[in-house]
Amino acid sequence: MPAPKNPFKQALKEGRLQLGLWQGLTTPYAVEICAGAGYDWLLLDGEHAPSDIAMLSDQYQAAMHSKSHPVVRPPVGETWIIKKLLDVGFQTLLIPMVESRAQAEALVKATRYPPHGVRGVGAAMARASDFSRIPDYLETANDEICLLVQVESRAGLAALDEIAALEGIDGIFIGPADLAADMGYLGRSGSEPVQAAIADAFTRIRAHGKAAGILTGDVSLARRYEKLGATFIAIGIDVMLLSAACEKQLADFQVAKPLEGPVGDKVY
Repeated sequence: MPAPKNPFKQALKEGRLQLGLWQGLTTPYAVEICAGAGYDWLLLDGEHAPSDIAMLSDQYQAAMHSKSHPVVRPPVGETWIIKKLLDVGFQTLLIPMVESRAQAEALVKATRYPPHGVRGVGAAMARASDFSRIPDYLETANDEICLLVQVESRAGLAALDEIAALEGIDGIFIGPADLAADMGYLGRSGSEPVQAAIADAFTRIRAHGKAAGILTGDVSLARRYEKLGATFIAIGIDVMLLSAACEKQLADFQVAKPLEGPVGDKVY
């Protein structure tokens, strides 16, 4: 029996749009709620959200049997943390702040078993192999790993073609906020020069046959990115959605008038 198939990786290969949601609330309960909403993928964030490996493992477990594919972002692209996340069961990783071909090559090796990489052979005691119940895991695991790298600086853009040309890189995610800051437009990722750089990056990524991705909470902008060639797009962040909903509920109460007539049955 081989390693589980990675449906997200297959969808990217086929060029099918994958809509995602960023997870920053850090709890399995929140992930379970969002996983039932119908998104293609959920990004479990270990870079800017206060999640450690054990917390990410619990969040993965909450999503693993849903239709929403769990993608994990570690705080850094170090071999030791990648090894742990793969053993937890993650098959798709998004690595932040990649700026060179050499860095990308090291990430590819970190996600593969020897002789193609340097991943430690310890999954027999981990969820990845279903605790040794998948007899062919070691022989088949490499094929189902999906490695996404974030390019979010001028240095990364300069090396984009070299990174995108690498075998083992499945997709490149453009980080608009950090890119805007590095370009001198801190907090203004909608600025024309930043948007032009993003559009150009998508063209270059697709020219290498790789998937392009991005995050935006503006659904109209997400549609523009789709038109420009992005195939994996996160269209919201759970923290911001909750914050906005809480504020709207309070604001709605301030202007609401008392209900007149029957209340009805569906009241919580």
